[in-house]
Amino acid sequence: MEIKQEANYKPTKLKKFMSIKSLLVLINSIFIAVGQISGVLLVRIYFLHGGKRKWLQAFVLTAGFPILILPISISYAKKRKNINNRVLVTPKLAIASAILGLLLGVCSYLYTFGMSYLPVSISSLLASTSLAFTAIFAYFIVKHKFTDYSVNAVVLMMFGSVILGLNMNGDRPIGESNQKYTLGFVMTLVGAAFHGFVNAGVEYSHVKAGVVVTFDLVMQMQFLISMFSTLICIVAMIINKDFQAISREAEEFGLGQNKYYMILALSAIALQMMMIGSLGLIFCSSALLLGIVNALLVPVQQIFAVMFLPESFKSEKWMALAMCLWGFASYFYGEYKVSLKKVTKTKQATPRDQV
Repeated sequence: MEIKQEANYKPTKLKKFMSIKSLLVLINSIFIAVGQISGVLLVRIYFLHGGKRKWLQAFVLTAGFPILILPISISYAKKRKNINNRVLVTPKLAIASAILGLLLGVCSYLYTFGMSYLPVSISSLLASTSLAFTAIFAYFIVKHKFTDYSVNAVVLMMFGSVILGLNMNGDRPIGESNQKYTLGFVMTLVGAAFHGFVNAGVEYSHVKAGVVVTFDLVMQMQFLISMFSTLICIVAMIINKDFQAISREAEEFGLGQNKYYMILALSAIALQMMMIGSLGLIFCSSALLLGIVNALLVPVQQIFAVMFLPESFKSEKWMALAMCLWGFASYFYGEYKVSLKKVTKTKQATPRDQV
């Protein structure tokens, strides 16, 4: 009788855990969607109306990290009786967070450099190739296995980038040189590669943490990653004399001084939401799922870009978008089949009749 009760308890406990995990995945995905769509649009609006400071926009990506003090403080307050559980980040994880933060700062600059010259419809499609780079780096770093479906997804997304590259001159903004447009194209692709590496690196740090990875630990790591990313941007801004130029740039901004500061503030909040969702999703699932969510948001970004920005959506973009979605569907279906196989094996390994 006791064995039956224990057998019934385990599935119930597992079901409860899976429901909480699914809820966290949903919440983090919403954070990514809101942050990514609104944040990218705001950054592009900044550049369209006279903004020129690329390191400033890279800084804005993670400058909202002090927001994390609130949930971390709440967690501390709940566990105030157990002092040993307050600081969960080990020295090894702190070093990993610092390295990942510095890489994220470089990645942020590459993305903002690309967005300063490329329409959102182009930059978002190129940024979606981070799924392909994440899959490649996850294979070597986290030992995720390639399947026919994941290989198909990588190839399709790369072909989509090639199509955009062959037709890049047809969508170049008026007055922008071919050299700058090409450089923005290349920098965005390199940024996607850096992003894929950082995603795989974050998951690897969780795997090799040496401690139980909890949501509190993830929040503390995210704080450190964002802090170091912000620090490298601050150093670059000091060297580039961006701080002295902010007030002058605000006065010359096409939408007015007040909207200039409002755009910077809203960008910081939106992009920090994206960061929280991204690292949270890796914690709840994997870096590859983060790449999938980013790829899925591409068509939504295209719609908002056409609605709110002076952008068109030509045939080559439709073709690249179709390849992106085809790659996403292929990868998602492959992961679905793998999960079904795991469930089947688990059921076969579990005795049906227990006394």
